[in-house]
Amino acid sequence: MKFKLYILFFLFTTSLFAQKVTTSIDSTKKKIGAEFKLTLKASVKKTDKVVFPKAKNFGALEVIESYKIDTIKSNDKYELIKKYGLTQFDSGKYTIPRIPILINGKPSFSDSIKVEVADVKVDTLKQKMYEIKDIIPVETSSDWWKYLLAFLLLVGLGFLAFWLFKKYYKKPEKAEEIVYTSPIEKATSLLQQLERKELIQRGEIKNYYSELTDIARTYIEEEIHIPAMESTTSELIVSLRNVAKNKKLKLSKETLENLEKVLMQADLVKFAKVKPLDFEIEEDKKRITNTIVTIHKAIPEIVEEKDELEAWNEEQKQKSLAKRLLERKIRRIKYAIFTLIGIIALSIAIAIVTKGFNFVKDIIFGNETKELVEGEWVLSEYGNPGVIIETPKVLKRMDVTKFLPKDAFAVLKEMQMFGYGSLTDSFYVVVSTNKFKKETEVNFDTVLQGITNTWEKTGAQNILFKQEEFNTGKGVTGVKAYGTMTVIDKENGDSERMYYEILLFKQDGGLQQIIVAHREGDQYGKKIGVRIINSAELKQAQQQWKK
Repeated sequence: MKFKLYILFFLFTTSLFAQKVTTSIDSTKKKIGAEFKLTLKASVKKTDKVVFPKAKNFGALEVIESYKIDTIKSNDKYELIKKYGLTQFDSGKYTIPRIPILINGKPSFSDSIKVEVADVKVDTLKQKMYEIKDIIPVETSSDWWKYLLAFLLLVGLGFLAFWLFKKYYKKPEKAEEIVYTSPIEKATSLLQQLERKELIQRGEIKNYYSELTDIARTYIEEEIHIPAMESTTSELIVSLRNVAKNKKLKLSKETLENLEKVLMQADLVKFAKVKPLDFEIEEDKKRITNTIVTIHKAIPEIVEEKDELEAWNEEQKQKSLAKRLLERKIRRIKYAIFTLIGIIALSIAIAIVTKGFNFVKDIIFGNETKELVEGEWVLSEYGNPGVIIETPKVLKRMDVTKFLPKDAFAVLKEMQMFGYGSLTDSFYVVVSTNKFKKETEVNFDTVLQGITNTWEKTGAQNILFKQEEFNTGKGVTGVKAYGTMTVIDKENGDSERMYYEILLFKQDGGLQQIIVAHREGDQYGKKIGVRIINSAELKQAQQQWKK
């Protein structure tokens, strides 16, 4: 029983040690208002749930910044790093109390730290005193013009849609009215239509004879110009005989008799309800057809003299009409083009207002760094000791002899350099690794000075930078330098302001470098730089120095 208790106690104590919390601070003494950077580290397992406190004050110190949690993986454990920015505006000595961190619902406490806030000496005899300034009213801005632009865009789109609808929408076509060029053509067509109605087959003999005689009377009236539709049968025959004599129509007695027989037969059918036999109906149809053809052939042809002036006038009229139609078409095309240009210009204006000029410029004219951000990235390892890094393009091996003086190779055993672009391009990245022939103490200041000297030889000027310590959390320490410089293109004399970041790491006398540079103010270049640096992983170097 005691042995089981010992085992439980051992497991409990080891779990406590596995969830150890360490505490550190960048400085224990600062001036009033300065930031104390408190760091809490929790070493936990992958399955552990860790909650750091979200307080506004730690004791008498105010929390002015709660930084994001950094995670470092080591074997099967994770180290969570949480930083807080603390400050105090009264001088004195203070104690940062023990801070609880919940690990799997159980509190683990940090160490308490004593800090001192020093007073700032003010010499009122040398320092000038000024009156307190009045409150300056802030001008409020309204977004009414954005809504106005959006309204104008909608109106423009509405006009374009209306114009397209009016131009391309086709109304349902009405049944076309048949126009005949001559009375004979009309009569022939109507006779064919009468046969297609099949009135005889349906027993509608009266309607058949009525339409048959109406076709003949209409033809005679239109061709010979006598009132055939209003005349009786006998009156019509008399009129035809008179016209034949006066106009000298070649109408035989037989033709007039055949027409008279059909008309009289039709009168009997309509008024006396006589039903002729089928062969009689067929004979009557042939008589009407032959009569119409005979009258048509009997009419003498009238040859009209061609009026040259009238023909020329008609030709000019047609040319003028074609010209007006072409001008109308061109006006419509111009209207559509101007409308489209107006809509595009309005859309660009709205995009500039809402998204910014650079966004629109990049969309229209393109942007190299924007394409790099949105393209397919490559994860690869470079150099020895290896630097694993993600870049928008594969880095190519560079000739190190162009960047180093000859005396540098006396101490270097191996140097590998990989890069993309140059300082005069919109984006530039370099990864290099060095191994020395014998163990050498690497001086970061000397390395940075060498880099800046190389840049100055290629055309860089006004190189400004800040320097701070950098730690990967895996035992590899380094330095981060960042700043701006002016790069002059020696070929065309153009100058460009560049922002750069340099990461230097030393491992067992070796050196690893990561350099990223892009145009100052380029948001896409900044995104590329951040992503590259955040993706960097450094392999541990092996000691291979010859003593």
